[in-house]
Amino acid sequence: MEIQRDSYLKQLISYRFDGLVKVITGIRRCGKSYLLKTLYKDYLLNQHVKEEQIISIELDLAKDIQFRDPLHLSSYIREKLSGTTEEHYLFIDEIQMSDEVPNPYNPEGKKISFYDALNDLRSITNLDVYVTGSNSKMLSSDILTEFRGRSDEIRVHPLSFSEYYSAVGGDKNEAFDDYAFYGGMPLVLSRPNELAKMQYLKSLFSEVYIKDIVERKKIERQDILEQILDLLCSSIGSLTNPAKLANTLQSKQGISVSPNTIRAYIGHLEDAFLFSESKRYDVKGKAYFDSPNKYYCEDIGLRNARIGFRQQEMTHIMENILYNELMVRQFSVDVGVVYAREKNEKGNSVRTAREIDFVVNSGGKRTYIQSAYAMPTEEKTEIELRPFSLTGDSFPKVLVRRDIGKRWYDDYGVLHINLIDFLLDKAVI
Repeated sequence: MEIQRDSYLKQLISYRFDGLVKVITGIRRCGKSYLLKTLYKDYLLNQHVKEEQIISIELDLAKDIQFRDPLHLSSYIREKLSGTTEEHYLFIDEIQMSDEVPNPYNPEGKKISFYDALNDLRSITNLDVYVTGSNSKMLSSDILTEFRGRSDEIRVHPLSFSEYYSAVGGDKNEAFDDYAFYGGMPLVLSRPNELAKMQYLKSLFSEVYIKDIVERKKIERQDILEQILDLLCSSIGSLTNPAKLANTLQSKQGISVSPNTIRAYIGHLEDAFLFSESKRYDVKGKAYFDSPNKYYCEDIGLRNARIGFRQQEMTHIMENILYNELMVRQFSVDVGVVYAREKNEKGNSVRTAREIDFVVNSGGKRTYIQSAYAMPTEEKTEIELRPFSLTGDSFPKVLVRRDIGKRWYDDYGVLHINLIDFLLDKAVI
């Protein structure tokens, strides 16, 4: 089954021979190597690039283990291109497997790393360099800091629903139900049955993600890391902060851990692309709150697997899927906060905060989005629509729902659109 990743492929094509190192980042097993070594390579071959002009090195395989030495890697490529002006493409997979080696000219000085090798190779005018890496030894924050201004990042996510549906086809509603349960990790599509899909997703945590973080960050309390992971998976789309998580661990598990430790562990999960934080933004005050904020899992199938495929609350699952879709579309996404004067139980007028699920920005363009699985009553409709009226501006407003068919605009100019239509129509916003 061939899965099209057109948006990422177009990015790679646009960066072709721009003089910078192309760094393909993202959670492990989301399809980075497939994008580079299958889709992009096929594109180059169709553009009359010869097979011998593409040099592919896989540092996780024994056949290329010698190239884990960055000096040997650099020397090999320079020798291979010596005497030729023909354009070449270098694909280095699993760059985090590269070793640091002593500087032969200063053994006691700073070690030579793959950063040095890539900087050297970048200077070869007829060579275009591409690397992938997602192991916890090489996270995007590391390499992009090292290559600031000298690299292009292509951030790859698990399959969006449109990518997933283009591969599986069939009834859209049935496809979405499967997607909302198993998520968009590409290999899930090739698993032969439901049990195999579940086991694969569960194994990604036990055999890949947690081991990576523990190894890189030298985590002493893996049990606490996993408890935090479980809490975040259980509370997707809910406001939380390290102090609240610490109180939960103390009251429910009897585990005493400081908010600072929890903050650090959440940072590790974010660095590994497992979670993204969405900050709260005061729409009228034009300022961010320090906390609490929301956390969304990079893939809803991974989230479901982590909590044993329980807690199938579609309101939260739908919100997480929408957030991920907006990130795939490369928007900046915040949680909106607006205020209203409302009467409390004593009849007094009080300033009350209301939430807009997503404040979506791209350049100077803004859109407000509410996620509503169903609105069976007028009261529910009023609750969902009220925050829109409190923004004090005329930016577009969208209510994404699961309980309607065709899209329509209400009397206040709010677009009501079915969730599946939103996920399949990139032109909506």
